[in-house]
Amino acid sequence: MTGVKEAHDSIAVSVKELPAEEKALESVQGQVLAEEIAADFQLPHFDNAAMDGFAVQWEDIRNASEEKPVRLGVVEEITAGQSPRLPVASGSCAQIMTGAPMPEGADTVVIFEHTSGFGNRNVDVFKAPAPRSNVRYAGEEVRKGELLLKRGTRLTPAELGVLAAFGRSIVLVYRRPRVGIVTVGDELRRPGENLDGAAIYNSNRFSLESCAVAAGAEIAGHWQVPDDIAAIREALAEALLSSDLLITAGGMSTGEYDYMQQMLTGLGIEQKFWKVAQKPGKPFFFGTGNEGKMVFGLPGNPVSALVCFLEYCMPALSAMQNSRYYGKIEAELAGPFPTDKKRHRFLFGRIWQKDGRLLCKVTPKIESHMITSLAGANCLIEAPAAGQPLPAGTVVTCNVLPWGTMNE
Repeated sequence: MTGVKEAHDSIAVSVKELPAEEKALESVQGQVLAEEIAADFQLPHFDNAAMDGFAVQWEDIRNASEEKPVRLGVVEEITAGQSPRLPVASGSCAQIMTGAPMPEGADTVVIFEHTSGFGNRNVDVFKAPAPRSNVRYAGEEVRKGELLLKRGTRLTPAELGVLAAFGRSIVLVYRRPRVGIVTVGDELRRPGENLDGAAIYNSNRFSLESCAVAAGAEIAGHWQVPDDIAAIREALAEALLSSDLLITAGGMSTGEYDYMQQMLTGLGIEQKFWKVAQKPGKPFFFGTGNEGKMVFGLPGNPVSALVCFLEYCMPALSAMQNSRYYGKIEAELAGPFPTDKKRHRFLFGRIWQKDGRLLCKVTPKIESHMITSLAGANCLIEAPAAGQPLPAGTVVTCNVLPWGTMNE
C-alpha cells in the first residue's frame, strides 16, 4: 500500500498547470491571477476629505472652543466628484463632503459635528482637531507602480474590489479546471426519486460537486451509472473527453462488481497508485492520462469519498491553477482521538479558538458510512498510525474545510 505522504508526492509531480485566459472582471470570482498587478496610478488620486465637514486652514481654528468659537466664511460647497472652484484663504472655509477633493489653501477638515452645521454663509467652529486631520492624502495608500496583487492570488471579493478600484476591466487568470464526476452503483437513486428495495440516494454527486466548485473548478458534467461494465466504460470515456480532472465514486474496492480500476486502465489511464494506508479511504486510486488529465477514484462511502477529495483533490485543483492550498493548521485536542494501529487516520470534527488557543474535537459519529457526521464539522483532523488513542492536549493537524467557520 502507498503511504499518505507518498500519495501526496505522486499527485504533486503529476499536476500540470492550466493555461491562462483573459476574462472580464465580473466573471473571475474564485479564479486565480496569472499576472502581476501593479498600480497604474497613486491612491488616493488627490487629497480628499475623510469626513463630512469643512475644509479649513488649521491656524485659523487652532484655539476654537465651545466658549469661544471661530467664525469662518463659507466660500463654496464641494461634493464627491466635483472639483473645487475657489481657494480657501485665511478666515474662510469650504463645506466639503467625504471623498471630495481638498481645495487649495486648506489643510484640515473639521467634522460637521464640531460646527454650527451646514447651509449658511458662515459657520462657527467649536472644536479644533489635530493639524491635517480628516484628510486622505494623495498616494498615502498606494504609490504608482506599487505591486497590488501577486500572480497566483485567488480572486475573492476583496481582490475584485482592488482590481475595480484601479480600473481593471479585463484580467489574466488561469482557466478553471473542468471536473467530471462519475458515481457508480445499482443502488443509487437521485434525490426526489422514490426509494425502492435496498436503494439509497446519491449524496456523493452533490457533496463532491460542491467541493469542486469551492476549489475554483467548473463542473464538466456528472454521470450516474449502474454496476455494468459497458455503462461504466461509456460514462468514463465521455467524462475523460470533457474533463481536466475526473473524479469517480464507487466501484473501487475488491468486490465482484468493483470494475472502476480496470475500466480506467483500459481507457489508457496510467495507474500511479491504488490503495493508501489510511482510514477511511483505503481503496483510493490515482492515475494520469494524456494532456495532463488526472483521475481520482474515490471509495463509495460518502465520508471516505469526501476525506479523499479534501486531502488529495483539493490541493491538486489548487496546483492546477498555480495556487497553493493553505488548508492545514495545528490545534490541540480537546478530547481523545481514536487512532488506527496500522493506518493514518482522518476524522471530521470541529476546531475553535478559546483563550488564545486553537482546540479541536472529533465528531461523535466516526464510521465512514455515517454521512450525518459531516453536518456541523468545520475541519478534518488527522493523526498517524499509533497503538493507543491520542489523549486530550495532544497537538494534531487539522484541515480546515473551505466552508467551515470557527464558532465554538
